[in-house]
Amino acid sequence: MISLNEGGGPVASRADELTAAVFADDGWLCDVLQLEHRPEQERMAHAVAAAMCGDTSLLCEAGTGVGKSLAYLVPGLIHAVDTKRQFLVSTHTKTLQEQIRDKDLANCRRLFAAVPELAAYRDFTSAVLMGKGNYLCTTRLKRALAEKRELFQSPEQDELQRVAEWAKATETGLLIDFKPRLSADVWEEISADSDACSAKNCADGKCFYRRAKARCDAANLLIVNHSLLFTLMAVNDAFEKSPASGILRLEDFAVLDEAHTVPDIATEHLGLGLSSSGLRRLLVQLYNPTKTKGLFVKHDDTQACRAVEIALEQTAYFFAGLAERIPLGKSTQRVREPGIAENVLGGPLNAVLARLDALRTKLPEGVAQDEVTAKHRRVSSYREGITSWLTLAREGHVHWLESAKSRRELVIHLRSAPLDVSAELRERLFSRHTAAVLTSATLATGSTIEPFRDRVGAHAVETLIEKSPFDFARHMRVYLAADIPEPTANEGRLDLDMLTDYVRFCTLAVPGGSLVLFTSYRDLQDVAGRLAADYRTAGRPLLVQEAGVSRSDLAERLRQAGNGVLFGTESFWTGIDVPGNALAQVIITRLPFEPPNHPVAQARAEWIASEGGNPFAQLALPEALGKFRQGIGRLIRSKTDRGVVTILDPRVLTKAYGREFVACLPNPQFERLTRANRAETFRPFV
Repeated sequence: MISLNEGGGPVASRADELTAAVFADDGWLCDVLQLEHRPEQERMAHAVAAAMCGDTSLLCEAGTGVGKSLAYLVPGLIHAVDTKRQFLVSTHTKTLQEQIRDKDLANCRRLFAAVPELAAYRDFTSAVLMGKGNYLCTTRLKRALAEKRELFQSPEQDELQRVAEWAKATETGLLIDFKPRLSADVWEEISADSDACSAKNCADGKCFYRRAKARCDAANLLIVNHSLLFTLMAVNDAFEKSPASGILRLEDFAVLDEAHTVPDIATEHLGLGLSSSGLRRLLVQLYNPTKTKGLFVKHDDTQACRAVEIALEQTAYFFAGLAERIPLGKSTQRVREPGIAENVLGGPLNAVLARLDALRTKLPEGVAQDEVTAKHRRVSSYREGITSWLTLAREGHVHWLESAKSRRELVIHLRSAPLDVSAELRERLFSRHTAAVLTSATLATGSTIEPFRDRVGAHAVETLIEKSPFDFARHMRVYLAADIPEPTANEGRLDLDMLTDYVRFCTLAVPGGSLVLFTSYRDLQDVAGRLAADYRTAGRPLLVQEAGVSRSDLAERLRQAGNGVLFGTESFWTGIDVPGNALAQVIITRLPFEPPNHPVAQARAEWIASEGGNPFAQLALPEALGKFRQGIGRLIRSKTDRGVVTILDPRVLTKAYGREFVACLPNPQFERLTRANRAETFRPFV
C-alpha cells in the first residue's frame, strides 16, 4: 500500500517485509519475547499483512493457541505507522479488549523497542473508543448543579453532589469508574451524550469526552467493541454511502476479532429497538407530574407540562394495549401485518415537539438551547420509530413485540431486525477500498468458512483456516451421556431429574472447576436450586449467572476458587478465559439450537424455505455448531491445560446431525456414559 505523508511524498508500508522477520522460526518474536515459534501464527500474520498492504479483506479462523492477537497487531501497527492511517481493532468481549490493551500491546512495545529495525514503531499510540454516553460532561454537570432544584428530588441532588466531588479526582470521567452505582436519571442529565457537549460549549482541556476523543483521533490504533462499531455505522450513513475508503474514518483499516458474533450484532444494531421505559423516562425529564420537576418546570411552561402529561397518559395506554397482544406465558409476539395498534402517540408527541421548538427559539445560543435541541431530536426519533414500526416500513425486516420484567414495571419493546445482513455488511465492511480482517476461533462449519462468508456478504474474500496447535488427543477427554431422554415436546425441555443427577455426579467427580452451560435460564435456575445444598456440603462454591452480576466477576471468582462450579447461559458460551485446573470440565446440558419460535429465527427460516433452501441445514445447524465449538473452546486455553468435556444431550448419539457435533470436537474420540457404567468409565484428569 502506498500512502502520502504530510509532505505529499509516497510512503511504502513495510508490514509484509517486517512481519516475515518477526514471525519466522528463530525470528524476533522468539528471540526478544522468548515465545515459541508457531507455524500457524506465522502463516496467519503473513496473510494479515498481505491483506493490509493490498487493501483487501480476509476471513481467518485461528484455533485456540494460534496467537492471533499478535498475528494481526504486529503487522497492523507497522502498517498504521508507515502509512499514517488509523488501525481499528474491534472485539466482542471486554475480556479480549482488556487482554489486547494490557498484555498484547505491551508485548508489541517490548518487541519494537528491543529490535533496531523496529525502533520506528516503538512509540505507537493507542486508545479505547467508547460511546459518548459513557463520559461525564463537566459543562452539563455545572448546568445541572445550578438547576438541581428544578431537575431533581433531594436523593438525586445528593447523588449529583457526589458526582461533583468525584469529578475533581477522576482521570477518566467514565461512568464505570463511579461507585456506588448512579441512577440513570441523574446520569442522563450530565453525560456527554448530548448536543450540549460540543466543541463550542466544552473546553478541550477540561471535558472528559473531548480529551478522550482527541486521544482517539490521534491514535495509531483504536480499540472498540462490536456493539459500538455497528452503532456508529448505523448512524453514519452519509459517510458509508460515499465512495471514500475507510470503515469509521477516512483511510482506516480494521480487524474484527471474535468475528463469529458479527452477524448477530449487526442484526441487532441495524434494526429498530424502542421501549416503553425509554420513552417514559425521556418524557419525565421534560416534566415529571409526580415530582413537579423537569425541563419545562424550569422554564415555567404550563402548556408544555400539560402536553407532556397527555403524552405520558397515551404512552401508558399505547404500550398496555400492545402488552395484551403478547400471549400469556410468552415474551415475544411477531407482527406480520401493519396496523397492530392505532398510533395514539403521534399527536401527543407532535404537541411535545412543538413546545420544544417554541422553547428553543426563545433561548439564546449556548448550552441551554443545545439541551433542548438534544431532547427534541430524541422525542422525534421515538415518534418516527413508532410510526415506522406500526407501518412495517422497513423492507426486508421482521417486526415483533417483546416484553421484559424490570424491578419496577413490565417493559414493552418494539423491535425489528433485517432478515439478511449480508448486503449491509458487504457495503459497510468489504466494499470500502480498505482492509477488513475478520477472525475468530470458530468461523468454519466443518472444514469450510463458506456459510459464514455468505452470512457476512464476503463472497469474493480470501479465507484461511489455521487449526489449534494444542494436543487435544492427550489433554481432552470426551464423555457423552447415552441414557438421558431426548428433550420433550414440552418446549424442548430436558428431563430435569436426570439432568440434575448427571450434573451432580460429573461436577463432584472432577477435582477442579466446572463450567455448566445451559440454553435455558429456567433450567439453569431449577438445577442450581436442586444442587445448592450438595455443593455447600462438598465445600464447592456454586456461582450462578443472574441479573446484576457481571460475567467478568463470575469468571474471576471461578479462577480464584479453584474448585468452583459455574452455571451459565447465553453469554458464557463464548469469551471467558479460565486457564488451568480452575476450569477442568465443560458440561454441555443441551445442544445450543436457537429457539425456532423467536421471530427472527422464524422469519429467516421462512425466507430460506421460500427460496427453495433447507432452513435447518442452512441456518439452525451451522449456528448451533458454531456456538457449540465456542462452548467447548472454554476448556483448553494453554498447552498445559487438561480437562473433560461432558455432553448431556443424547441427540449427539441419536440424531444423524449428531455426527457433525462430534466431528467438530477438538478430540472426536468419546466414551458413552450411563448411570450404570459412569462410576467406572468417567475418568477426570487428576
